[in-house]
Order: sequence, then C-alpha cells, then structure tokens
Amino acid sequence: MSTQTPRSPQAGSDTAPLRAAGSPMRPDGAAASARRGSRWTFWLIALICAAPIAISYFAYYVIKPKGGSTSYGTLIEPQRPIPDALTVTGDDGQTIPLSSLRGHWLMISVDGGACGEPCATKLYFMRQVRATQGAERERVETLWLRTDDAPVAQVLKTAYPDTRMLRADPAALVQWLPAAQAMKDTDHIYLVDPNGNLMMRFPAHPDPSKIKGDVTKLLKWSRIG
Repeated sequence: MSTQTPRSPQAGSDTAPLRAAGSPMRPDGAAASARRGSRWTFWLIALICAAPIAISYFAYYVIKPKGGSTSYGTLIEPQRPIPDALTVTGDDGQTIPLSSLRGHWLMISVDGGACGEPCATKLYFMRQVRATQGAERERVETLWLRTDDAPVAQVLKTAYPDTRMLRADPAALVQWLPAAQAMKDTDHIYLVDPNGNLMMRFPAHPDPSKIKGDVTKLLKWSRIG
C-alpha cells in the first residue's frame, strides 16, 4: 500500500495555522486605545485644575452655613444693574451715565455735600479698604454720590483725591440702592461689580477690616475688572 507524504500548507491557504493565542493586538486597535486613554487623562487634569475655582465660587455665592452667609456684606439678590437713565454730574458740569464707569469694582457712598461725621467716616473706610488691596487697588474705584448741590469742603477734596465726587438724583438712587430695614441708602456702603451690577451692601457703622475681607476675596476669585 502506497503512502503519500503530507503536503505543507500553502501560503494563503485555508489550512494556514491560526495566530497563536496571546499574540499582539492589531496596531490600529492599540493606537485607538491609547488615544482614548490620553483624552481621559486630559479631562481628568482639567477637572483637577478647575475644581478649586468652582468650589470657591460655590462656597462664596451659594453655601450659607449656620450663622449666616459666608460674606460680611449682604448679597443683593437678584443683582441690580446700574439703571440706564441714572446720570451723574461732576464739578466740571459734565453729565455722564453712571453705567459708563463700568469696568471697575465700584465702592459707593451716598450723602449730601455737607458730609457730616458719618459721611466722612464712610469715605475714610472706602479709601483704606482700597489702599489695603495693594497692587489690586487699581481695580477698585471709590465714588461719593452727592444728593444735593452743597459745595464740598476743601479739606475733603484734599483728604480723598482719588474718590470721585459726583452729584446724582437722590430719588433715582433710592430706587436703585436698597437699604436695610429702618435704614436709608446714606447709611450704607455699596459694592458694584465691573459688569455694572449692584451686588453687595455693607451694614451701617461697618467694620472696615471685614469689608476688606470681602473685597479681597472678590478680587482674588474674579478676573473681571
């Protein structure tokens, strides 16, 4: 009986041996997996970097722990934009919209031109809070909105050369600036953000170190203005 020698498998034939188990993945599959891994790594790093900023805003504007808000000043909710019709007049007689001063953090005091002791105290506090911001102080502008035509004493002009002293309609200011219960707008210092939104009111007879704390945090957390 004759025997036949088994033929070696032909290249490309159906009998070619299967790839051994555990052989490497196809190159295109490995590249796709690597790309997916890189994307996940990128988003994880971005999340880690953004988390402190997001948490700080959430803590300042949203969380209100027992005992009150995290801020010393009272947050104005909802925010009140500067009314388009609200104008102010300088000693040079030029009248401009108050909204044209947007772009800085505005600390505002309202009083008559005679400016008694409470008025002078507010001007002093605003000047000191601004000065203590160091290099960031240029982002803050202090305003005295005067409610009458009484002349400003030269001693005040000399003491507060960086405070803009502008006349405004007192009725329009009352409509825009909310006062605490049993208080008037002349009792408070107000803070307007660089977008022109009234956002905070400080109490009558305030603690300037606590005002400084609020302003410092806002300047630190916000890059606007």
